[in-house]
Formats: sequence, C-alpha cells, structure tokens
Amino acid sequence: MEHVSAAAVIDGRGMVTGWSEGARQLTGYAAEEAVGRAARELLAHDPSPDVLAALEGAVVLRHQDGSPVPVTLKACAVLGRDDEPGGYVVTTERPREAAPALGARAFEQASMSMSIFDTEQRYLRLNDVACRVMGVPEETLLGRPFPETVEDAEHSRGFLSNLRQVAETGRPVHYESFTGAPSSNREHAWNIEMWPVRDDTGDVAGVALAAFDSSGQYWARQRLALLNEAAAAIGTSLDVVRTAEELVELLVPRYADFASVDLLDWVLGADEPPPVPADGEIVLRRVAHGSATEGTPEAAVHLGEADVYPVFSPPAKALLQGRAVLGQAGEPDFMRWVAERNAKAPAGRSYRTGVHSMLAVPLRARGTTLGVAVGVRIAHPDAYVADDTVLAEELASRAAVCVDNARRFARERTTALALQHSLLPRGLPGQAAVEVAHRYLPSGSLAGIGGDWFDVIPLSGSRVALVVGDVVGHGIPSSATMGRLCTAVRTLADVDLPPDELLTHLDDLVTHLAAYENGEDVAELGATCLYAVYDPVARRLTLAAAGHPAPALVLPDGTARLVAMTPGPPLGVGGLPFEATELELPEGAVVALYTDGLIEDRDRDVDRATDELCRSLTAPAESLDALCDTVLKAVLPEEPSDDVALLLARTRVLGADRVATWDVAPDPADVAPTRQAATERLTAWGLDEAAFVTELVVSELVTNAIRYGEPPIQLRLIRDRTLICEVSDGSSTSPHLRRAHAFDEGGRGLLLVAQLTQRWGSRQTGRGKTIWAEQTLPD
Repeated sequence: MEHVSAAAVIDGRGMVTGWSEGARQLTGYAAEEAVGRAARELLAHDPSPDVLAALEGAVVLRHQDGSPVPVTLKACAVLGRDDEPGGYVVTTERPREAAPALGARAFEQASMSMSIFDTEQRYLRLNDVACRVMGVPEETLLGRPFPETVEDAEHSRGFLSNLRQVAETGRPVHYESFTGAPSSNREHAWNIEMWPVRDDTGDVAGVALAAFDSSGQYWARQRLALLNEAAAAIGTSLDVVRTAEELVELLVPRYADFASVDLLDWVLGADEPPPVPADGEIVLRRVAHGSATEGTPEAAVHLGEADVYPVFSPPAKALLQGRAVLGQAGEPDFMRWVAERNAKAPAGRSYRTGVHSMLAVPLRARGTTLGVAVGVRIAHPDAYVADDTVLAEELASRAAVCVDNARRFARERTTALALQHSLLPRGLPGQAAVEVAHRYLPSGSLAGIGGDWFDVIPLSGSRVALVVGDVVGHGIPSSATMGRLCTAVRTLADVDLPPDELLTHLDDLVTHLAAYENGEDVAELGATCLYAVYDPVARRLTLAAAGHPAPALVLPDGTARLVAMTPGPPLGVGGLPFEATELELPEGAVVALYTDGLIEDRDRDVDRATDELCRSLTAPAESLDALCDTVLKAVLPEEPSDDVALLLARTRVLGADRVATWDVAPDPADVAPTRQAATERLTAWGLDEAAFVTELVVSELVTNAIRYGEPPIQLRLIRDRTLICEVSDGSSTSPHLRRAHAFDEGGRGLLLVAQLTQRWGSRQTGRGKTIWAEQTLPD
C-alpha cells in the first residue's frame, strides 16, 4: 500500500503560499494554480469548528474536476518573533490502494451507463457508455446541468424529477423509462438506479446513477403481453372477416405501421380447399387491413378486392414455404415488390412510401393454408428480426384456427340452412279450407340453425292439416332430424290419422330413432310438435300437441286468446298419451301456430311475450302476410337466440251450396235412386261432364258399403277445387285394391275407381270409416 503525502503552506490571511507535488497529485491543481488562492476555495465544504480548533481532522477537498476528495489533515503553526503564528504548514496523507484504482477503472469500463451529478443536477463524472449514449465526449458535459444536454426536455422531465428527489431526500430511487437515447432516434427501455453520494459528514454531496438498457427484456414482455391479449381479442365471433379485423387491430400500431389479412377465395365460400399452386401467381382477397397513418392501406388494394401476388413477393413466398418470410429494404425481391405496389397506386399516392421492413406469415390451421397476414414498418425505426417471426407465427397460428373455426361454422350454417329450406314447404299447396301465410327466421346465434319446421298438408274431404314442430338442438343433425319428422308427419297424415293418434305414432318413431342412434333404451333425441286438422264443411278444428306451445286464436270480433288444451309430453319421452282438443270456428277466424323461439328467451318473461303475441295478432293489417311481419316485429327481440317458425291460417267455410249429403238405406235397391240424386246435383252445379264417372264411382262405393259395411250409410258430394265423392258406413274394415283374374265375376270395382279418379282412399272415423275419391274438374 502506497501513501500519497501532500503539504501546503498557508499564511495568516488564509492564502496559499506553498504547494507540494503530493498536493498536485491529490487535488489535480498545479502549484501555479494553487499558490495565491484562498485556501477556502480548495475546500468542498467549510470544516467543522472542532477541526479548526484542534487544527486536525477530516475535511473534504474539491478536486480540479469538481469531485470531492475526503482527507485527514494536520496543521502546524509557524511562529513569528512574538511567538504568534504567522502561518500554517498543512500536511495530509491519503492511502493509495489498488482497490480504488480498480474501482475507478470499473466505473469507466462498466457495460452500463453510469454518471455522477452534484446536488444541482450538474454532470461531475461519466463513464464511456454514458458518453456513447449521450453522443458527446465527457468534457462537453462536465459542469453542465442535465436539462441543457438533452433536446427533448419535456420527455426527460421524469428523469430530472427523480434526480432532484434523490438529492433532496437522500433516498435511492428505482426508475424505469422508455425513451430514445440522444445519440439515436430509436426508443430504448431503461432500468435506472439512482442513489445519493454522501461526504464524511453524512450530507448528500451528489447523485450517482446506473442505467441498464433493458430493451430486449422490454420487447420480450411486450410480445408475451401481445400473445396474452391475442388469446382474448381474436376469435370473439364466428365471423371470418371480423376475426381478420381483430388480428389487424392487435398488430397496428404496436407491432406494425400497416397490417393486412388476405385470404384465398375458397375460404369465404363453401368450396373445398384447392391445392395452393407451387408456381405462378397467387390470387388472394383482401378481407381486413389497418394503418397507423390514415389513408395508407387503401392506396393499392381495397377491402373485398382480389389481388395477384407474384411468386417473388413476400406474401407468396410465405404461402408457398409455409413459414414466416422477412423482407428488408435493399433486398432485390423486396424492392421489386414495393415498386410493383407503388405502380398500382393511384396517381399521386405512393402505396408504401418509406417502407423499410415487411413480415409475411401464412395463416395455416389443421394442415390447411387459408391465407397470409402481412405486417409493414414505415415510421417504426426497427426492422423486423428473427424474434418477430416467432411471435408472428404464434399470432398467425391462433388467428388461423379462429378463421378456420369461423369458416367451418359458416359452412355448416349454410349447409344446415340449405337443408332446412329444402325440407320446408316452398310453395304451399292450393286448398280451399284456409288462407295461410308463414315466416321462418333462422337463428343468428353461435349455436347454429335449429330444427324448426312447419307444413300445410291437404287432406281428404277438403280438410287441411296444419303442422309446426321443433327439434331439440342446432346444426345439421337437428335439420336432418327435422327432415325425418317432417316426412313422417306427411306420411302419417296421408293415412288420415286423428291428431292424437298421429302424435302417438310420431312419438314411437322418435323413440326408435334415438335408441338406434345412441344405442340406448332411453331416448336422448327430443322434439315438440303441434298437429291440427281443420274441416271447412263442419267448421271444426281438431288439434293435439306434444310438448309444444298452444296456438293463438283470433276471432272475427277482434278478440285473441290462447287455445285451452292439454299438451302431451315432448316426442321421444314415450309411454304417455296425447289428448286431442276440438273447437268449432267461425269463418274468418285466424289460428296462429308458432315455435317457442317466438316467445321464449332467457331474458324474457313468457307470459308477457304471449300477451304481446295476442295483442299483435289483433293489429290491423292489409293481409295475412303483412300480419306475419307485424307479429314478428312486435314480439321478437332484436337478436333472437333461437329459430322462429310462424304459421297463420284464416279459416274458410264450404257452404251448403257446395256440399250435398244423402242417407242411404242398406238395400241394394237404393243404389239407383242415390246415383240419380247425385247426377241431378251435378247438373245443378254445372258439372254434367263429370256425371258419367261420378255415376260409376257412386255405384261402386255405395254398393260396397251396402254389401260389406254396416249402417248407417251416407253419401256426400263436395264441390271444391276437385269433385269429392265420400261414402261412409259404420264398419271399420277398410277395402283394398286387388287384381281380378280373367274368369272372376267381381273384384274390379275399386280398380275401376282408382283408374277413373285422380286419387282415392279411406279414413277411419269415430263411427266407422269413409271411402273417398277425387275427380279433377275443368278450369
């Protein structure tokens, strides 16, 4: 350990009159600079009274560079003639250790920026890194206040405030900032420690700081935060375009000055993915873009437009290679690509002026390429690097899965809707019993299309069946099940079963379907159905329900109410009976059949919605079709959560002038008078052309009823769109067609009826059966 010895001579006035070499090494002042100056000017602080009294103790000298130099000195008085001190010889020794020298070198050579300020925020010392950050040598900054050394004083206000706080409070401060260094226009993240520097007396003599450039860690945290945000921000809706927009909104302006999402055309349709061409141009369609600078993205490609990407372009390379592709200014392919984009821009508008870096990443999900996402940096000073490709691929992967989910949902929804429309009646058959109007609204919810359906089925005797049903669930399976049930109802209706019996058979069918599909005895497939039959001759409506809401009835006097009925269990429960309800309706009554989506919703009160339905049905409307719109507008919420089917039927009546009835005695001799009465009625109706066939039909059906049936026997002629001949008897035995052999004397009657009429059939009644046959009438 070496010692630095210093000596100085001070006269009685306190002026320096002598200066040793050791004093120069200690303070940095040469003899010519120190001699003749007041000794007080060489002190950083006035010494304490105890030191002055004892002429010995610790003091702090001020080095030539302004830094404090703590030392311990001794003063020896120089006596004059009268033994009075005429001056002092001041000596001091400060050990020079290897450690302080290494400390100074460590300060200078530190890998982080280090600086020392006095309590007035003036620079006292800077290391090499701090000088590089400031962009100027140390001598330019020494002694200058910090605000004078930065151009953007407003941006550095927080830094200056923390310097002052440490100097005033004497407490260290940890400070983080994101700002640009004076030597660079790029922004950096700084992790800064500030602490007070105290002298031997414990007073704050300055403030030291160490600033660590934590930009790498900062951007890593930003990327992680972006990924976390992407998990919640992308894929909030099952819509392809909206998902692409969410990706762009996430990227701009934090990650890119401009971003776009272009998809292959098939993604926006219902086609299967074609193979991506291995060479040649690739056609993509712009679905979303965004820019930090207003007006930039629209210059070359507008939303919804298709664009051709040559194979050398970054987007095409990303698609073909299946990985992220970087493009930087100066690269031939990149510059060629930018030049082509600018050539497509309108006059006076450069597509991407100043673009210096591009990142294109393919959108791939489940092994299928959907499109490409592009990020461009223009004002952002940093170019994209390898770490950015990792982040971009992760974001693109998440976005691609969401886009593919939306695509699959749209495709399934389109398929289900097409299936639904193909199964629903397109044009309701002409019939005279009721005037009908209908509406079907598919759900817009994420659950998909439901299994709602309705139908109008002409029956024998000018009657008509009104059907409405709802299958549990959504999507293609529900639509397919709906198709099965719709077909089954038509088949059972053709057998002319009463409503309660028809629902019983339909319930068995649903139970068997569920057991077959699930492999269980207990059916998990459920549905509801309302089946009603209206007879315009008797003016009677017979209906039964399987777990379905009761229809609403509007009478000609303007009153509306729900039909009081006992609904059975939903289809598929099995084992429980269904009960039919019968009403007599006046002409002009309106029956409203609907599915539960019209009145039920998790945020609505069913009773209030039902009351609103009855009120809306009594509203004035120009037509039954207009009344459908009125009802939907009044009852439905803005965004229905379920499918809605609505069927309105206004009753008509076939009067006595269009119906003729005769009771027939069970005697073969009564066949001829009955045939003659039918012919006379046809003449009264102006239907002489149908008399010949009608005579044959009446003769055959009445004769069969007398021979094989039981009393009472009745003949009825109905003049509707067709001429209907009905013969009823008390027997429940139904006839059937058979082929007579060459030598058989009978067995050709029903075959003759079937060949001469448009169609024929039989139906069971409460008192037996009815055999009927229809003839086509002239226009």
